[in-house]
Amino acid sequence: MGSLEMRDPYLILGVPKGATAADIKKAFRRLAKKYHPDQSTEPKAKEKFSEASAAYEILGDEKKRGAFDRGEIDAEGKPKFQGFEGFGGGADPRRAGAGAEHFEFNFGGRPGRGGAQGFDPGDIFADLFGGRAGARQPGGQAHAPVRGEDVQASVSVGLADSVHGAKARVSLPTGRDLEISVPAGIEEGKQIRLKGQGQPSPQGGPPGDAIVTVHIAKHPFFRVEGRDIRLDLPITLYEAVLGAKVNVPTLENPVELGIPAGSNGARTLRLRGKGLPDGKSGRGDLLVSLKIVLPDDAKDDLESLARTLAGKHAYDPRKGLG
Repeated sequence: MGSLEMRDPYLILGVPKGATAADIKKAFRRLAKKYHPDQSTEPKAKEKFSEASAAYEILGDEKKRGAFDRGEIDAEGKPKFQGFEGFGGGADPRRAGAGAEHFEFNFGGRPGRGGAQGFDPGDIFADLFGGRAGARQPGGQAHAPVRGEDVQASVSVGLADSVHGAKARVSLPTGRDLEISVPAGIEEGKQIRLKGQGQPSPQGGPPGDAIVTVHIAKHPFFRVEGRDIRLDLPITLYEAVLGAKVNVPTLENPVELGIPAGSNGARTLRLRGKGLPDGKSGRGDLLVSLKIVLPDDAKDDLESLARTLAGKHAYDPRKGLG
């Protein structure tokens, strides 16, 4: 086998001289993936990778390939002067030198590197390794190591915890279980990014992140309405008629609420500042809807009362509905 530099690039890539540009690129991709030093366990992978890269720098560039096929450059991309008229044996060295001064190969920079047509073998590595491989390009320029993939997870917290903040435990796709801090005032669907808790990098780079979506669990008796929360509060018939003071639950401690005498069912009372944080410095309100509940063991008394009221104080609560 000849030296690495002088081997025929067609033989190195394993393609015929009539191969299309697509065939050449495909052949190089196959060899680069097989022998990339950061990926391969093949014997002499580094040498074979360099050999394939050098061959592709010639054949992957249209102008260089043409010059090589015409015998104008060698497998290293260097000009070949043998065989030009007046350059043979017995030629005048001064004439040869003068001819060499005007013999130019403008392939863009150093021989064997990126060409004037924008050819860059590194473009292949972007396809093979996601554009972030920690591999070294044929030109010697190293990419930053590939970062690990991000992972997605979710966690559910109670409504009160979403207001005040809390600790929550989350299971990640990586198999890790973590205790995270859920900030006070977080909203449904908001995400928390956990730096470095994603998948490890296949190239020795930094790990990805874990992105945790926070869901707020349905509360047994509070309903969220924007920044307000609503509570259906059961009250007795006599509390509605006579008025009363009753304890009402909130997201913190219960508070005393005054029910005005003569309150109708579905009347709404407002407790200011007992709702959800508004993103500034305040909070929404707690809306208390009164629900009159009749007793189960007073059927006869209620029927008698109802007949008396119907006879003395008949009224139509649906008047005006059409």
